[in-house]
Amino acid sequence: MIKIHPVVQKMLDGDELTRWLKAEVIESKEGFCKLQMVVREEMANGFNIVHGGITFSLADSAIAFAANAFGRHAVSLNTTIRHLHPVFVGDTLIAEAEVTTIKHKIVNVDACVFNQNGVKVADLQATGYRKSEQW
Repeated sequence: MIKIHPVVQKMLDGDELTRWLKAEVIESKEGFCKLQMVVREEMANGFNIVHGGITFSLADSAIAFAANAFGRHAVSLNTTIRHLHPVFVGDTLIAEAEVTTIKHKIVNVDACVFNQNGVKVADLQATGYRKSEQW
């Protein structure tokens, strides 16, 4: 059984988008989170590939969980994504996010999204603002 970090569990309890994605937590701890999901038909765009917002959203959730697991509320200031390979309906996506630097008010997180074959389909860099509120 996977042990979910208490802050991540608290966040998940109110996270409708991650629930809609049907993303599962594979690993979560301070500074790191790994999520997995299966891509559904309603996630495809007009090119019959998966909308880039799906890979972004999965990684964004992993980024948020990794940054917030330290105990303070962290919100996104900026996130960039590079789409490296197309994603198709039926693919399994795995997002891994890791905090690279953490300071009093700023947290930086790098993330990658892989498909079921280990092909990197996207990578992201995020900067977040650490508020004073605690989880």
